[in-house]
Formats: sequence, structure tokens, C-alpha cells
Amino acid sequence: MTELPLADLDAFAAVARERNFREAARKRGVSASSLSEAVRRLEERVGVRLLNRTTRSVTPTEAGERLIERLSPAMSDIATALDDINSFRDSVGGTLRLNVPIVAAAVIMPPLINRFLSAHPGISVEILAEDSFIDVLAAGFDAGVRYDERLERDMIAVPIGPRTQRYVTAASPGYLAANGTPQHPRDILDHRCIRHRFASGTALPWEFERQGETIAISPPACLAANAIALELGAAVHGLGIIRSFEEFLAPAIAEGSLVRILTEWDTDFTGPFLYYASRRHMPAPLRAFIDFLKHEQRMLERNATAGTEAHGRDRRV
Repeated sequence: MTELPLADLDAFAAVARERNFREAARKRGVSASSLSEAVRRLEERVGVRLLNRTTRSVTPTEAGERLIERLSPAMSDIATALDDINSFRDSVGGTLRLNVPIVAAAVIMPPLINRFLSAHPGISVEILAEDSFIDVLAAGFDAGVRYDERLERDMIAVPIGPRTQRYVTAASPGYLAANGTPQHPRDILDHRCIRHRFASGTALPWEFERQGETIAISPPACLAANAIALELGAAVHGLGIIRSFEEFLAPAIAEGSLVRILTEWDTDFTGPFLYYASRRHMPAPLRAFIDFLKHEQRMLERNATAGTEAHGRDRRV
């Protein structure tokens, strides 16, 4: 048998992992036709069909499954071997692939990624922002960002971004003038609301907390969407009450197009984590990113301590 090109084997592995040519192509930044051609070449060389293709699905054949089982460790070893030469470079190189919730991609990741890439010009970062909870490693990512209730227990978690975030409730001045201001979370059940719906179709209840009391309600929605810009625009337009991450609503609140309500029922929760699998060899870009996050966290803690000490001196004066 003639020698098999690694690029074609890698293309086959990517398509088999995603079970979809278009999705594999999107994550790799290439065309679906180029992956299809690579798989076709590979099948011609080995003389066996490796993937069953229909208009709706792509699934490995028995031979394809056998090849994947043998190929995955080998491709991992190749990636490790290539990554090992990073120590001979002036700076770390490679690609870091992250799966991130939409809210984190919008308000937490931008400043972090900007500083990280400035510090590591040899690294490129690929981020997929979505609210689907997938097996990030099986999907080909180096790590994911999740909140603590979504963390898998066999993963290692490193804090990323603010350690406390908050859900707040708001509506436009016009809506409140026409419909009144709720005085209790249950009053919201008599109002029109704008709710976030995940891609899975799930719309989580709104949870409110005050002095140890927790209330969960599922208010009627005049609009349910998985696009925060659409949700925010509807709230500013006066279509209903919105409850979301404070970071999303803060600009509209600051300019007065939204007004916070039920502030004593704001809900604080722990900020997100970067999570990744425990493994003996860690890709150099991921190691660099983890070291960067730990440094960022130390700086935040140091600044917080300095601020507290300065406040104490001011009070003594």
C-alpha cells in the first residue's frame, strides 16, 4: 500500500468526530469540499469505504471505526511530538481551541484574549461561542468555559474572569409607566416578559434570592430568543421585563433606556471557570493560557487587597 498522507488521515478523523462535513470544515476553517476530497483520496488508497454518507448524516463504517480507534492515539502522539518542539522557540506557538458560553464570549473573553494574544504572538486562538453543553474534548477543543453547576467532576477547573456575577431585572421607563412597577417577583407573572431560550429549546425559570429566600417563576414571554441583542432591543423598545446578566444590561441601564427593578432580589452567583482534562502532557498553548489566567487572578487579588488597605487608611485619617 502506498504511503498515506497525514493530512488526509487528519481530515478523515475530523469528519468522523463531527459526523458532519460542514461542521468539521467550519471548525477547521476549510471548505467542506476539501475535506470530502481528502476522505475520497484516503478511501481510494486503502480500497475500503470508511464513511457512510447520506443527505442527513455521516457515520463511520466498521472499517472506519476500526481506523479511528487506532488513529486517535497516533494522531495524539504526533500532536504531542510537534508540541514538544515549542521549547526550542523564542515564544510558544500553536492553536488554542476553546468552547465558550455566549455570555462569556461577549463580556469576559474579549479583554482576556486581547491581553493573552499580545503576550503570546505565536499562538492563535479559535473560540466557538454556544450555549450547548457538549463534551468539549470529544469535539476537538482543548478546553471549555463553564459555570460551576455545569462543570464535569473529573475535570480540572481554573477561575476565569470575575469571581462573582449577578442577574438583574429591568424594564424600559415607558413600559413601567404604562404597566406599573412590580414590587415582588410574583408580580412579574402579571407582566409581559422577554426570556432567553437556549438552542436546545430550554428556557430556565427566573430565580430570585433575598435574605435566604429563593423564588423561581416561569413568567409568560412575549418574546423568547437565544440572541441577547434581540432580547435587549425588545426590552429597550418597551415590550416587556427582562432578567439577564448585569453585564448585558448595564450599558442600557447607564444611559437610562432601561431601569433596574426589584434590586433587593438581584441574584449573585459564582463566575465561570476554564476547565480541561487532567493529562500528563498538556498542549503548550493551553499551558500558556492557564499560566496567564493564574497570573491574572493573582493580580486581581493583589489589587483587591491593596484597595482594601487603602480604604482602611483613608478611614483612619
